[in-house]
Amino acid sequence: MKKIIFILIAITGIVFTACRGKQSQSPEKKLAELILQDTLMNKVEAMALEIVRGGFNAGDGYGEVWIRDYNTFIELAMEVMPDEQIRDNLLTFFRFQGETGDIVDGFIGIDRAVSSDIGYQYRYSKSEPRYGAHKNTVETDQESSLIQAVWRYVTKSGNKSFLATEVDGKTVINRMEWAMEFLLNERYDEQHGLLWGATTADWGDVQPEHPWGVELDENSHLCLDIYDNAFFIIAINHFIELTDNNDAKRRWTEVRNQISGNVRKYLWDNEKQKFIPHVYLAGSPFPEDFDENAIHYHGGTAVAIEAGLLSKEEIATVNAAMVANVKASGAPSIGLTVYPPYPEGFFQNPGMYPYGYQNGGDWTWFGGRMIQQLVRNGYVQEAYDEVRPMLECVVNNNGFYEWYAKDGTPSGSGTFRGEAGVLHKAIEDFRNWAQQQ
Repeated sequence: MKKIIFILIAITGIVFTACRGKQSQSPEKKLAELILQDTLMNKVEAMALEIVRGGFNAGDGYGEVWIRDYNTFIELAMEVMPDEQIRDNLLTFFRFQGETGDIVDGFIGIDRAVSSDIGYQYRYSKSEPRYGAHKNTVETDQESSLIQAVWRYVTKSGNKSFLATEVDGKTVINRMEWAMEFLLNERYDEQHGLLWGATTADWGDVQPEHPWGVELDENSHLCLDIYDNAFFIIAINHFIELTDNNDAKRRWTEVRNQISGNVRKYLWDNEKQKFIPHVYLAGSPFPEDFDENAIHYHGGTAVAIEAGLLSKEEIATVNAAMVANVKASGAPSIGLTVYPPYPEGFFQNPGMYPYGYQNGGDWTWFGGRMIQQLVRNGYVQEAYDEVRPMLECVVNNNGFYEWYAKDGTPSGSGTFRGEAGVLHKAIEDFRNWAQQQ
């Protein structure tokens, strides 16, 4: 009888201890368990790996390999595609590098690279006869995108010797610096100490003055914005990490610090705790009575966090604003490009209607980057709550769509690899955090 009583007491003690342990589990530990057991993440991860097996073009709506897209799914592609092809794509962009160091947007098979008055103007390369390439001149992110993509490749592969690969007599690392020199020589405003580009909606590549809107001309309104400058800062950081030249490290550290300071001086509205959409160099394309600074730029803000331009407290503030914008608009997620959108008719491109395309369309391609930054800055619960609608959109629509309408209707390319890349990276960040708890 005493033996039975002893066993019962022992069992009761074990159960009590287990329950007490369960009750005292920290919120971080509970969240970590949720993340590691999340079947939705598993599903999206598998779908992402499958989609990049289909090629390197941006999606089924595009024939080109675009550098701004490739930069966001190169690490995912490295999981399933041959290393030789990964490197060849990077080298192809360098083979089309311009005479002043500029980088093209994308390249496409030579049989499809035909210039026209109402389409892209292609450039050709003697060292790359397979393709033609084009550059969207209203944007200022191609050079930074390629530098970031090379960093992602080298960091993930460990193949630092790639930087010594020669392309038409110049090494990759030298061509990377040449691309940054182009930005300082051709896209730098001395008065403000920042890069300029044409007027676009946040990170977009469509200006308002033309029905298509991808080429600079006498009608363009030049301005400074957060996306281009934050993206350049990230590229400089990556270059500094990769180069072995100490003089270059010192020089570009100084450039980065100056640009970072000028972003805070000219583009951050401390009173409103948000970034100013544009600082115009010679007038705005919009009506004088239009208050453009009422608009929040979600994508550029996410990139600014990656560039280290906001404090932890400011990150919380801008994230709360994004969540409030989503609630006010009825959009699916914080991928909401801008809020409120530009009014009807402000862009001649017919796709840039309110809550359409880059004018308030919901792009996980950038929303996913905000999720990454929330995780990396310690706002993991917020990130987990805010990524759920993005994951659900992918699964419910059985694909990675380019963007979503306000009511959640998928639009654009149905195999958008950039979206797959940023979500896959976000899931990786979640798991890395969870495994450390």
